[in-house]
Amino acid sequence: MPKRTDLRSILILGSGPIRIGQGCEFDYSGAQACRVLRREGYRVVLVNSNPATIMTDPEWADATYLEPLDAETVAEVIARERPDAILPTLGGQTALNLAVELAPLGIELIGADLDAIRRAEDRELFRSTVHSVGLPTPRSIVARSADVSFPLPAIVRPAFTLGGTGGGLARTPDELARVVAHGLAMSPVSQVLVEEYLSGWQEHELEVMCDARGNAVVVCSIENLDPMGVHTGDSWTIAPQQTLSDPVYQQLREAAFATARAVGVATGGANVQFAVHPESGEYRLIEMNPRVSRSSALASKATGFPIAKLAALLAVGYTLDELPNDITGKTTAAFEPALDYVAVKAPRFDFEKFPLAPRLLGAEMRAVGEALGLGRTFAEAFTKAMVGREAPPVGFPASDDELVALAAQPLAERWDLLVEAARRGLELPGIHPYFASRLRELVTLPTPRGRPRRLAVDSCAGEFEARTPYYYLTHEGDDEGPEPSGRAVVVLGGGPNRIGQAIEFDYCCVHAAQALRRLGYEAVLVNSNPETVSTDYDTSNRLYLEPLVERSVLDVCALEQPVGVAVSFGGQTPLRLAPALAAAGVPLLGDPLDAIDAAEDRGRFAALVGELAPPWGLAETVDQARAVAAELGYPVLVRPHHVIGGRGMHVAHGPADLRPEGPCLIDRYLEGAVELDLDALCDGEEAWVAAVLEHVEPTGVHSGDSACVLPGPSVGAALEEELREIASGIARGLGARGLINLQLALHGGRVWVLEANPRASRTVPFVAKATGIPLVEHALRLLLGDSLRSLGLPERATLSRAWAKEAVFPAERFPGAARRGPEMHSTGEVMAGAATAAEAYRRALRAAGRSRSGGQICPPLQESALR
Repeated sequence: MPKRTDLRSILILGSGPIRIGQGCEFDYSGAQACRVLRREGYRVVLVNSNPATIMTDPEWADATYLEPLDAETVAEVIARERPDAILPTLGGQTALNLAVELAPLGIELIGADLDAIRRAEDRELFRSTVHSVGLPTPRSIVARSADVSFPLPAIVRPAFTLGGTGGGLARTPDELARVVAHGLAMSPVSQVLVEEYLSGWQEHELEVMCDARGNAVVVCSIENLDPMGVHTGDSWTIAPQQTLSDPVYQQLREAAFATARAVGVATGGANVQFAVHPESGEYRLIEMNPRVSRSSALASKATGFPIAKLAALLAVGYTLDELPNDITGKTTAAFEPALDYVAVKAPRFDFEKFPLAPRLLGAEMRAVGEALGLGRTFAEAFTKAMVGREAPPVGFPASDDELVALAAQPLAERWDLLVEAARRGLELPGIHPYFASRLRELVTLPTPRGRPRRLAVDSCAGEFEARTPYYYLTHEGDDEGPEPSGRAVVVLGGGPNRIGQAIEFDYCCVHAAQALRRLGYEAVLVNSNPETVSTDYDTSNRLYLEPLVERSVLDVCALEQPVGVAVSFGGQTPLRLAPALAAAGVPLLGDPLDAIDAAEDRGRFAALVGELAPPWGLAETVDQARAVAAELGYPVLVRPHHVIGGRGMHVAHGPADLRPEGPCLIDRYLEGAVELDLDALCDGEEAWVAAVLEHVEPTGVHSGDSACVLPGPSVGAALEEELREIASGIARGLGARGLINLQLALHGGRVWVLEANPRASRTVPFVAKATGIPLVEHALRLLLGDSLRSLGLPERATLSRAWAKEAVFPAERFPGAARRGPEMHSTGEVMAGAATAAEAYRRALRAAGRSRSGGQICPPLQESALR
């Protein structure tokens, strides 16, 4: 079937800010769709509010609107752009819900039409639809009030929500009433499903794709290692599935196809979830997402099958057998992937940020990110996923009985507890016997030794040679990678998303890889995060899906023999690896070690900036902290060294508030000060300032949690000149090259310097979009030895409009999450523009969901000036 020629312009709806349950996997899917639809000749219009995404860079669409994702705003964009169709299946739950709201406008929905969305998302409609084709579901009732009676225990599943928002497990009548009431409040249509709790059943997911001819394939089977009751986003998972017999798997496969067809997903991807009894093989259909999902990105990276790209092409009329498999070049998308390796996904949690939240997992997702491990065996993949989480160490109880009791509970650290129980030879409660056996084997295996080998992800179990250079490391088989070229530069990614280090740094890594390729180098990316654009197989010349730990990175460097390694784009994770790499003789771009240490060691940095720093002192214990604070005078701010997202930072108003966690700097808290963020490029001698952002909240609120405006109302010409001189002085003092971010404060009629980050910062994507200047590409050239003067930069960056950004918090999942302070709690951010900073801020509040009205749409990013 030819592609549709009756469509000229397609509107893609983004997913908005990063939230728990809706992360950077939708930047990956949206970017793929934008690229492939433009390649097919369609005009692509994109609406999204997230500045940290690759997809909102102006080169990815024909018209990019950084606007609030609400129906009124999108209707304004539609009135201006007049698209022929809307593609809502690549922007998560946000895009699906928006598509339903926009239905009265009468614009065609492609990928999944309105009826299909309703049949999948409306719990009552879904149940009746799948029952009509003979598919079994758990016993359930649909509730629209909290006055329900149902056999307990029960799972509550709200309609039209993301990441299980509002869901929960109820074991008593009071719990049932409370969970149902919460679910109804969270559901935009005030509807929940109350369902029997299938305790001990295993959960399985199938990623399927369908086309207009009725062809369907399973892209990937995914088995949850945790049993039913834990949200799939919080569960460890493995692909391909390991425990099903072939007859049971074939039953699920046919049921998944029947579900997609009954719901009406005729042109695109869908995720179908099942519960399976571990002994009898009996199954129940749980739910279906009629769109590209969180698991779709995981399945794409696990198999090499580009689900989002193909879903976009299927939506415009192609069929599976017409679309080539990029990895092999010899098969089509109708050829189901086959794996001769194992992929294990481990969730990453940040409960340390939210001490008031219970650590038990349930139907409502809590994970902030995930790491993927690929290996020839379960043990190899599981170990990579475990270390790839970069999680804080777990304290184990000395008592065996206590350890087993804890391991039986759905805790965030459950699999750490299970591995420790396996080491002690204890019972491994609550998991499938197959995985219990694998854990017992894992703890007895010796550490692999010898030179690692590269195996390619080929999507066909080695039947055809892979054309795409997408690798994992192992100690089996023959090395499938090329000889060192002498032109490779390794870019270290940021690892799994977490609060304080998320999609902003992946944005920087992607731009670094693209810039290297334009400059004639071979870009080699190392990352463990399956959600990202950086782990797309054609972002770099070679991709290694490996954990960002010393051993793995040194192995990659031994194979690649790079001319340099870029450690300044992926956040704190690569910086922590830099000393070990340098000690092993690996060349680091920009020779950053001394600058990193001088900035990260709070005391050394305060000494460097001298009188520009607020009065300060160093402490390692509570007694030392109290002595320093007494000398400075309260209130004081406690700043630990070498942390992500302000971990452990706090304001102390008296001795009882001091909670130092190891070495820290304590400085006078500048109460009521105006805080500024300065982003600059530097070449070791001078700095060029790209932007000075002014925080809306006073100093003491972490910069990642504070709203910011650009230009800053407090930053006049004289102050701007002073800040430029300060930036050049600090860059020179640190010897920093590339990107640098300064945190400053205005207090008492003068400028104070709070900290410096000689690396890519969280604000780089925002500033790059606001100014139109490719900051990462310039930074990369500086790291490679160019001078600022050679870059041809203007004297000052100019703005086409005022801009604002606002943070988004997981307050619906964690008590106290929206309370702003020195430690970062936000998961994402939004960006909006207007004629003035005040108007832009009001617009950003609307994009963050804190206001229902205000402002009007701006022209797309591709137009340089406001109309």
